[in-house]
Amino acid sequence: MEDKTYAADIDSITRAHALIKPYVHRTPVMSSETLNSIAGKNLFFKCECFQKGGAFKFRGASNAIFSLDKEQAAKGVVTHSSGNHAAALALAAKLRGIPAYIVIPKNAPKCKIENVKRHGGQIIWSEANVQSREEVAGKVLHETGATLVHPYNDGRIISGQGTLSLEFLDQVPQLDTLIVPISGGGLISGVAIGAKSINPTIRILAAEPTGADDAAQSKASGRIITLAQTNTIADGLRASLGDLTWPIVRDLVDDIITVKDKEIIEAMRYCYEVLKVAVEPSGAIGLAAVLSNNFKQNPLYKVSRNIGIVLSGGNVDLGVLWKSLNN
Repeated sequence: MEDKTYAADIDSITRAHALIKPYVHRTPVMSSETLNSIAGKNLFFKCECFQKGGAFKFRGASNAIFSLDKEQAAKGVVTHSSGNHAAALALAAKLRGIPAYIVIPKNAPKCKIENVKRHGGQIIWSEANVQSREEVAGKVLHETGATLVHPYNDGRIISGQGTLSLEFLDQVPQLDTLIVPISGGGLISGVAIGAKSINPTIRILAAEPTGADDAAQSKASGRIITLAQTNTIADGLRASLGDLTWPIVRDLVDDIITVKDKEIIEAMRYCYEVLKVAVEPSGAIGLAAVLSNNFKQNPLYKVSRNIGIVLSGGNVDLGVLWKSLNN
């Protein structure tokens, strides 16, 4: 594996791990005999829903914020995000005592907007499309001289998210397969680099909603495919791969398992009823993938015995969930 071609490597992940250690939680790993028997596999759940800010995003955000020099930090940071990254960046900025300007689309989940407000982020609204988000963020950058911290297409973010795999493999060294949600690819890129540096034979599988399957399409066609629109309950998994995350996903992710929204909701139910953990749709998709027919028909199913699943976040908008269940 040639690290140098990527935006992050095992060295940058190890440095990030040391830098953010005082600020992030080393999240617990849970297992359940009930879910093991349902899946016919040994499942290990890395509970990033218990991370500060309620999601793995705090790892990358902390690495980005605390690696700024004093001059950069004084001017603050800007990002555009519909949710967990926004709250994570606002929280990390608050810990360092610097401003965070957060561009949020008007259709963002209410619970995630509240998180940003709670952590002292300055919200600037945009329309609910990427072009508007980027234009508004550009304007804020110009006016403030702040540093842009992209939600996933940023080496500092990728390295920070990769710290999760260092912890996970330390907690459960026998893992032979990791299942990680995929959207913009920041999490899975960092996790893949970190995990494969520790154990080159480990398999990295991405879990993706069928209604936002751009990564699966990209992997199949060998180039970045972006979708005109997405349709999934997993609001955290609607982004497209970036030019920094795509080469890592292309080279190091062994396969992508797509699942329907119905399967995601069912997996959420298992998380609530069996694990007793509140997980948002994007966070439950790894379990949905493990239990899916798509995985059972995959050649990697038979050789995967000890499977690590990243429960990536727990910021669920319950109002939306109840409505979707009653439809």
